[in-house]
Amino acid sequence: MRGWPVAPRGQVIGLLGGSFDPAHGGHVHITQAALKRFHLDRVWWLVSPGNPLKARGPAPMQDRLDHARRVMQHPRVTVTDIETRLGTRYTAETIAALVQRYPQARFVWLMGADNLVQFDKWQDWQAIMNMVPVGVLARPGDRLAARVSKAARIYRHARILGRGSEMIGQAQAPAWCFVNLPMNTASSTAIRAAGKWAK
Repeated sequence: MRGWPVAPRGQVIGLLGGSFDPAHGGHVHITQAALKRFHLDRVWWLVSPGNPLKARGPAPMQDRLDHARRVMQHPRVTVTDIETRLGTRYTAETIAALVQRYPQARFVWLMGADNLVQFDKWQDWQAIMNMVPVGVLARPGDRLAARVSKAARIYRHARILGRGSEMIGQAQAPAWCFVNLPMNTASSTAIRAAGKWAK
């Protein structure tokens, strides 16, 4: 298991996936909020080889990992290249592999509200909902759209209200919780467009 993150028995681990191209304060903001609001023991950042929904390829993996580790310095957060190690391409494949590799841990998939809006476009998205609880963190401009999204409508029966957010890690899938956060408008797209992401 050299180089693989450690998952002590019974810990609740949040999984935050993305290209992190580049990682920024918004990622840090939702990670810190997730640790607190969902009572997570740890969060793993899953820096992906590439996003199947994006035509443009990301910066080199090592550049993104190094930058993410500079941006996110927290004793309970681990920046990983675990998808590259697993050889998985889609989130559903990654989660299934992690559940198999770490049967002693409990995982919660984390996403911004903007991702919930398009969640039904993800490969095997319903398998994700049925494998692990999902914690949704509100981001600017996506609160209403997320709450009326296809995924939210189909799984409305499985929603845990925000005041019960600390229970998400102990819930049986399907279960999801939407929490509102103080806004942070940082965006990887905007950082790249402004030419501020020096690879």
